[in-house]
Amino acid sequence: MKRNEKEKLVTELSEKLKGATSLYYTDFTGLNVKRMTELRRRLKKAGIEYVVIKNTLALRAVNDSGLVGEKLKGPTGLVVGRDPVTAARLLTDFAKEFEQKPEFKGGLLDGKSIDAKQMKRLASLPSREQMLAELGAGMQSPMAAFAGALNGFLSMFAGALDALKSQREGA
Repeated sequence: MKRNEKEKLVTELSEKLKGATSLYYTDFTGLNVKRMTELRRRLKKAGIEYVVIKNTLALRAVNDSGLVGEKLKGPTGLVVGRDPVTAARLLTDFAKEFEQKPEFKGGLLDGKSIDAKQMKRLASLPSREQMLAELGAGMQSPMAAFAGALNGFLSMFAGALDALKSQREGA
């Protein structure tokens, strides 16, 4: 590859990284073309990009984007995405299906380095929609309890008025 082609690749990747919130490094050793294509297809469907590039060029692109990358060794694929939880979940699910391949090497989340343990924790988080539903249910619960208490108070008040009316009619 010529120098200007390498510079173009680095520039394109660093532009993608500037808009991303998560960057994961994976070792794709052991994945055949069919499995790599399947992984790329799943990630692309979720709006996540999988890039295979030389380690030196990847490190240069990461550093050019304002992040501080770590030295990479061996075959490396970069997973670049805006939603860190979805990317982590897709990688983890894919690895479970295909003999723990690709293997997670490390990554950056909002500019901070993360390891495999933290990525697995991210993958176990509920989806955004599920979290919003739980938040809505949590906010609705106190309001429903307040409405129930208010309804009980009004029922007691109506019962007291009815008893007072019956007492006065009898007197």
